[in-house]
Amino acid sequence: MRILKGKSGEDKAAVFLKKNGYSVVKRNYRAKTGEIDIIAEKNGTLVFVEVKTRSSDAFGEGYQSVTHAKQEKIIRTAEFYLMENNPEKLCRFDVISIDNDKITHIINAFGA
Repeated sequence: MRILKGKSGEDKAAVFLKKNGYSVVKRNYRAKTGEIDIIAEKNGTLVFVEVKTRSSDAFGEGYQSVTHAKQEKIIRTAEFYLMENNPEKLCRFDVISIDNDKITHIINAFGA
C-alpha cells in the first residue's frame, strides 16, 4: 500500500512539474547511496526532487519528514548521478509534498 501511495504521489509530482515548465529527465534514479524520486530540468537547472506523500496530517506535512540525514543521502546520490552524466548545469534540491492532494513545492529546499 505504501509503495502504491508513493508511486501515485510521484506521478502527481511529475505532472505538476511538467505543468510548471519542467522536463522530467529521470524517475527513481538509484545509486549505491540511495534513490532520487525525480530528476527534472528547467531553464538549464538540474533539479533533484524528493517527493513525500501523506494521506493524513497526523504526523505533520510530508516535507517535514525530509530530515538532515535524508538530505545528505539525496546529495550523495545526486553526486553519483552527476559523475555518471557529467552535466555542466546548475543544480538544486527541491521537495514536493503531497498532503491530502494539496501540493507544496519547496524550491531550493536544501543544498550541498
